[in-house]
Amino acid sequence: MESKVVNETEKTHQDTVALSPVEVFSPPLDKYTFGSTIQNISESDLAIFQGLPLSDFLQQRTGLFLRQYGSGMLSALTMRGTSAGHNAVFWNGLPINSPSLGQSDFSIFPVGGFDNASIHFGSGGALYGTDAIGGAVHLTNKLKFGEGHQVRIGSVFGSFGRWNQQVEYSFSDKKFSARTRIYRNFSENDFLFRNITKMGTPIERQSHARLEQTGAMQDLAWSINPKNLISTSVWWNETNREIQPLMGSNTIDFQSDRNLRWVLDYFHFGKNKVWNLKSGLVRDDQLFNNSFNQTIQYFLAGDLDWEISNKWNSKSGLRITEIQGNLSTYQAKESRVELYQSTNFRPSERLGFSVNLRQLVFEGNLAPFTPSVGGEWKVWRNESHQIHFTSNLARSFKVPTLNDRFWVPGGNPELQSEKSWSAESGINYLFKKENFELSQKITVYRMKVDNWIIWLPKGNVWSPENIREVHNSGLEYGLEANQKAGEWDLHMKVNYAMTRAINQTDISENDRSKGNQLPYTPLHKFQSIIMVGKGTFSTFLNYQLVGERFSGTDGSGRLDPYQLWDLGGNCNWSIRNLNGSLGFQINNLFNTDYQVMPLRAMPGRNFQLNLNVRI
Repeated sequence: MESKVVNETEKTHQDTVALSPVEVFSPPLDKYTFGSTIQNISESDLAIFQGLPLSDFLQQRTGLFLRQYGSGMLSALTMRGTSAGHNAVFWNGLPINSPSLGQSDFSIFPVGGFDNASIHFGSGGALYGTDAIGGAVHLTNKLKFGEGHQVRIGSVFGSFGRWNQQVEYSFSDKKFSARTRIYRNFSENDFLFRNITKMGTPIERQSHARLEQTGAMQDLAWSINPKNLISTSVWWNETNREIQPLMGSNTIDFQSDRNLRWVLDYFHFGKNKVWNLKSGLVRDDQLFNNSFNQTIQYFLAGDLDWEISNKWNSKSGLRITEIQGNLSTYQAKESRVELYQSTNFRPSERLGFSVNLRQLVFEGNLAPFTPSVGGEWKVWRNESHQIHFTSNLARSFKVPTLNDRFWVPGGNPELQSEKSWSAESGINYLFKKENFELSQKITVYRMKVDNWIIWLPKGNVWSPENIREVHNSGLEYGLEANQKAGEWDLHMKVNYAMTRAINQTDISENDRSKGNQLPYTPLHKFQSIIMVGKGTFSTFLNYQLVGERFSGTDGSGRLDPYQLWDLGGNCNWSIRNLNGSLGFQINNLFNTDYQVMPLRAMPGRNFQLNLNVRI
C-alpha cells in the first residue's frame, strides 16, 4: 500500500500528474483486489474513539471478533475463524506484526495514532505476504498540502480514572506538509465486577489493571515538483500496563511495550507510471516482569505501478526484510526476499479481473508460491439500482515465527510454513432514489488451512508441530442505509458474521477435538448502529451480539453469549476562530455482566466525555 499525489482533477486510479498536488494519501486497497471484501474506516468514523485502543472500535463497530483478555489488556483479532497470527497488519505500507510472536496486540494501537484504517477480509497472501491467511488490517497517515497552520487539542474524560489527551500541530503550503502529534492515555481501570470464583459471587473492585500510554508522531511530505514526492512518518509509542489477573488469582504481573516505527517513501510520477521506493524500520521492545524481548525489522522495497492501457494495469515489486531477534532465551537473525506481481484486466466497464502472484524466500527456504485470482461483474445498472457479483480464489501462507523455530527449550527449526486455500463469492446491491440510499452485500466463503502450528507437550518440554488441519466456512452480511428528511439525517449500518472453524485433526489417541469448533470462536457476531443528526447535533445507538464460545478444543467450557448497547451524541460548535466538538458516550448501557475470555472481568456501565478544539 503506497502513497501518491492527488490532484483536483485526478480520478481514483489515475497515475499521471497534471496539476499542483493537494493531498498525500494511500490509494484504495481495491485497485488489485477485484472479488475481495474491503471495509474502509474513515477519520470521522474513528473520531469518538480518539485515545481509545483500536480493539475497542473493531469490537464495537464491525462484525469482527477480538479475544480481549480484560479492559485495555491483550486483544487478539480473529478473522474468518483463523488465529490471531493469521492476520497481517500494516502501518503506512510496513508490515508490523511481531516476527517473534507472529501477531499484533490491537490494544496498544491508539486510535489517535493514525488517520484511516482499511480491512481486507479473507486471504491476501498474494498481495501482502506472510500472515494474511484470514485477512489484513492497514493503518495509514494522511497529509494535505495548502492548509496553512492548524492546531488541534483533544481530551477524553471517562469512568475508572480515564483521561486521554492529544495535541496536534500541522503546517502545509503548496510544496511542504508537516504534522506533529503527541498523546497520553491513562486509566486506573478500577471497575466493579462480579467475582464468580467466590461463594455468593460478590461484587468487587478490579485491582492491578492500571494502564498508561504515551506517544509521539511526526509526518513530513515534500512535493519537489509535479513528478517527484518524498514523504516520511515516525511513530513512537510506549504502553505500560499492570496485567489484569484472572478472577480468583492474586498474580501481579507488569508489561511494558515500546514501539518505534519509521517509513520513508519516494515517488516518481511518469507518463502512465508511478515508481515507488520505500524503506522502513520497526522496533518492538517488550518487558514482561523481568523478561526482556526485542525484535527489529529493516525494510527496503520498490515497485512500479503501470497503466499499460485503459484495459490493463500492472504492478511489479520487490521487498527485502532483515530481522533481528534478541529474546530472553535466544538470539536469531533472518533475511527475507519476496517478489510480487499484480495485474488488472478490464475487458469492459462492467467486468474486471485481478491476478496476483508472490514468492517469498526466507533463509534459503521457499515459502509456498502464492497466487490469487478475482473478478467483479456488474450485472445490472440503471439510475436507481446496481447489482454486481464478486468472486475470488486465493492461496496464503504464514512463515513460522522466530519463537516457533528458536525458542529454548522446545523450538522446532524444521517447521514448515502454514498454508491455506480459500474461495469466496459475493453479491452487492445498491439502491438510490432522491434522498434515500441503501447498499447491501452478502459474502460466502470456504477455507482450508493446513500445517497449522500448535505447541504440544513432549515430556517436560512443549514444542511446536505442523499437525492441525482446519476447515473454515461462513457468511458475512453488511447493510448501510442513509435517509435525508428535511433537516434530519438518518443513518443505519449492520454487520453480521457466521463463522464455522472446524478442526479436522486429533492430535492424540485420547483427543476429541476433531469435528469441533475452534476455541474462543463465536459462531455468530452481529453489530448495528443507528445515527440521527440535525444541523450540528447527532446521536447514535450501537448494539452488538456475540454468540457462545468454547474454551476447550473438544467443545467443552461454554462461554455465555452476551449483548451490549452503547449510546452517545456529539455537538459541533464554533466561537470566532475556534471550532470544535463536544461528545458523550455511555458504554454497556444496561450494565451487562459478561466475559469475552474465561475469568477475565470486563467493565459494566461506564461514561465518556470527548472535547475537541481546532484553531
